[in-house]
Amino acid sequence: MNTRKRYSILKWITTFLLFSHLILRLAFPDPNVFIDLILFNLVGLLASAIAFNAPVLADKFSAVAMGSAGLIWTIGSFLSTWDSFFSSQTPKWFSELSYSIFYPLIFFAVIRGFTQRFKIKALELLDTTIITFGLTGVLTAFLLNPAMVGFEGSAFSVFVSVLYPVGDIVILAIALVYALLSPIGIRSLLLCSGLLLFSLSDLFFIWSSLNATYSFGSITDDGWIAGLLLISLSLSYDGEQSKFSEKISSYSATISLIASSCLLGIAALKPGYFPSFILLPGFITIALAFIRMSFALSEANTAGTERILARTDELTGLSNRRNFLSELDKLDSGFIFLLDLNGFKRINDTHGHEAGDQLLKQVAIRFARALPANAQIARLGGDEFGVIAKISEQEASELALAIRATLSYPISLAHHQEKIDVSIGFAPIAEASDVAESLRRADSAMYEAKRNKSGCLPWRA
Repeated sequence: MNTRKRYSILKWITTFLLFSHLILRLAFPDPNVFIDLILFNLVGLLASAIAFNAPVLADKFSAVAMGSAGLIWTIGSFLSTWDSFFSSQTPKWFSELSYSIFYPLIFFAVIRGFTQRFKIKALELLDTTIITFGLTGVLTAFLLNPAMVGFEGSAFSVFVSVLYPVGDIVILAIALVYALLSPIGIRSLLLCSGLLLFSLSDLFFIWSSLNATYSFGSITDDGWIAGLLLISLSLSYDGEQSKFSEKISSYSATISLIASSCLLGIAALKPGYFPSFILLPGFITIALAFIRMSFALSEANTAGTERILARTDELTGLSNRRNFLSELDKLDSGFIFLLDLNGFKRINDTHGHEAGDQLLKQVAIRFARALPANAQIARLGGDEFGVIAKISEQEASELALAIRATLSYPISLAHHQEKIDVSIGFAPIAEASDVAESLRRADSAMYEAKRNKSGCLPWRA
């Protein structure tokens, strides 16, 4: 049995168990160990398995986060349900912590799901993590202190009480944003429906608990596992490119960083205003921001180096042919010079390519020193160079002679000296739209200078 077929069977089994649970709950409304503890949490466990094994993925990080969110929520559900049936109680903080961790994981998964690419950049991944920790921690922190007045219990208990509704509201907001920014399709419908169903079920549970109307084993509890299943199933379907851009991600990460900095600033100015544990997401956000900054600087340096290499000759450090033609295309006046070394092939063949490379480097330095400030020089390939300058005809003749004069004395190589000459042809730059004609004229003059050994010649019509 192949992987896709096993995955398909897993989906159908999980869907069947969900409907079976709904039917059994309607048939047997009283709390039941099999229905409420085993079957209910088995659906949540299988939903996380579906996410972990989804065959069609836009982003592996999103799938792992969704699977982890479903798994850790199911652990919390199992522990809290266990406490409802048996006298041997589990630590309450453990189930509460499991429910709490669910929210940043699901935020991360859904935000990562905005992109439809298999390969995710490190900066995008860091942005998503910063948004997840930053906004979740800050929203909860600023609601925590007012809530301490109306809730009883420890700071952690109040924190958890505040986190749940805040998390559900953020899930609803994310579902709305995803629906607006993503093309309509099976993937977006399943994901948004799952988020909506889960958050509304949780908000209903919170509301009914506060009003003392919640009944354990209520049919509305199935909204949780149905939502988890729909979220996981969404990964089975490919989606078109979302409108969620890198800029939105970057701006959101910046907002999260500023908000976390404000949170820590208030904590520093008013010690004890926030419990110490609530500051942890803020520290994590700022630490990740510094890591992101180092990645951004590294990428910027790499991109800058790549841009320089793309327009620079690697051997001489001069502009390359591509950059030379680009600059020539921008000019509508001035002169173009083409330079071809005489005797370079003999040196290259006699003394080797290393000697030839040394000679080219020194020639490039000499040529560059002879040029006026407004001139540009490039190595066009082999032993051919090009110069463009916005100068008059008289200045062009003088520049050609000055360039040739730079080779009037020998060039020192590793173990000997070599004398070399250059043939130069130059021509006025034609209209900006006719770069090829300007090159042809200068090339024609250069070959004429090489043939008659005159050194340098202007193009004549």
